Amino acid sequence: MVSSLIKKDLFKSFDKSYESEILIAKPDRYRDIEKKSLLSDNLITMGSALSYAPASFKKNSLSLIFEKFDRIIEFDKKKKTITVEGGITFQKFLNFTLSHGLWIPQIPGYPLISIAGAVATNAHGKSCGYHGTIRNQIKKITLYHKENGWLKLSEKENREIFELTIGGFGLTGTIVDVTFDLYDFAGFNFSTSIENVNSTTDTINKIKNERKNENYIYSWNRLDQSSKLGNGFIFQNQINLNDKKKNLNKIDCIDYNHKKKILPFSLWNGYSIKFFNNIYFYFHKYLKKKKYHDDFQSVIFPFIGKERYFDMFGTQGFVESQILVSNKYIELFIEEFEHLHRKYTPSITLFSIKNMNGKQNYLRFEDDSICLTFDFIRNNKNLEFMNFLDELCIKYQALPSIIKDSRISKNIVDKCYKHAEEFRNDLKKFDKKKIYRSELSDRLGL
Repeated sequence: MVSSLIKKDLFKSFDKSYESEILIAKPDRYRDIEKKSLLSDNLITMGSALSYAPASFKKNSLSLIFEKFDRIIEFDKKKKTITVEGGITFQKFLNFTLSHGLWIPQIPGYPLISIAGAVATNAHGKSCGYHGTIRNQIKKITLYHKENGWLKLSEKENREIFELTIGGFGLTGTIVDVTFDLYDFAGFNFSTSIENVNSTTDTINKIKNERKNENYIYSWNRLDQSSKLGNGFIFQNQINLNDKKKNLNKIDCIDYNHKKKILPFSLWNGYSIKFFNNIYFYFHKYLKKKKYHDDFQSVIFPFIGKERYFDMFGTQGFVESQILVSNKYIELFIEEFEHLHRKYTPSITLFSIKNMNGKQNYLRFEDDSICLTFDFIRNNKNLEFMNFLDELCIKYQALPSIIKDSRISKNIVDKCYKHAEEFRNDLKKFDKKKIYRSELSDRLGL
């Protein structure tokens, strides 16, 4: 019998790969976290439920929805530190810090994502080639674990659990609050430049040369023309210090309904991909200025107002593959990928490239590498092609993102992440009963 403190609800992952009826509870006080954590043998914490893979729920398990824990606990402008509750969204977080000329640059792609969700997935932004992942800004974490209680985590206190928690997919417990070091944000918007590129290799060579540049650097590349694979543009967003107009960095209030009804079929196919790519390509090549002012919101959160891109995949959804490939192997990886692409012609709606830096450990998606992002229509043909992509990852010691690719298997993760078993063993030492679980953790045997 389900407790009156728990409700049942139907949830679907953002990429539409997994749907299940789950149990939910919404704690609104600190003692309520303890109380509601006792309602189930297995649970996980849910922020905004916007991760592509199902990392915050599973069938017949309890998800603690943390939306009411969205307060700013402490702020020290002089020391440039802030402590916030885990349920606060980036929209609310940034609207506060930016009003004081401060921020963190490692920002995931949508403003409704929660801070705890970003910590649990070790999120990164477009400037990750310079700033790395969000791990670099985290000073302290307050964690609640059903059996291990309340814990303070930092580099100096419970360091092992601190490391397990960042990029640990919520499996160490509920991230109650987080303390960050903040950066100055001296300007009020961005200056954006566009550079044409002729191929994937051309893009990579130019992006690699910008590794020490603090600008936001990323590309848009076409894969719908077999004779011109990878042609497109490199975008660079630089903080604009000249424009002193106020309130340009305010993020609009939005309320994205990810449960809304969408078409039962995909509007994306070979024809529509080519059609929209042509519009985008010719607009940016011939009509768009090569350098222009860009507002904060459109640079940091480019999908605001463009959510229909995801809706067009229909109820069958999509698969995003994000892969880190070392500079040592990137040219060989791309050569084989393009060969396979010409042979099997998968339907890819988005291809983008950027730099990444950091030191890989546990299951964290970070390394000194090139980051490749592909969006696939979810169908049998593309899923078969992605099996070849998996083999390329193994062959060239590349890292596929766990939080983006919901069809990735334990076998592939174990072959690509050399610290995967270490993560499992250290997590088991801390949580012997594997209390905190999700579809993602069950699929990967975590």
